[in-house]
Amino acid sequence: MDRVARLASERAVVVFTASNCSMCDVVTSLLGSLGVNAAVHELDRDPRGREMERELARRLAGGGAPTVPAVFVGGDLVGGTNRVMALHLAGELVPMLRNAGALWL
Repeated sequence: MDRVARLASERAVVVFTASNCSMCDVVTSLLGSLGVNAAVHELDRDPRGREMERELARRLAGGGAPTVPAVFVGGDLVGGTNRVMALHLAGELVPMLRNAGALWL
């Protein structure tokens, strides 16, 4: 099992970020405001961060899209900021988080 998959399955919600990424802050703040205690991994502070960033780029289909934030729920890649915000606005994020055991209410 690769490192990204192992880390992504350590908690109900896992977010890969970078310390200088404002959109990462937006996503982690949203999750926190919903009551989610996500595991957050800052790739630029991890010795194997570049390797994980390459793996995330591969999973996100390359295409020049940002690799952070990368949000995993229940071990599955949900996506980045646009996908998380779209799910939230559509009312689909909270049920997804509940199903993964990230929310108790």
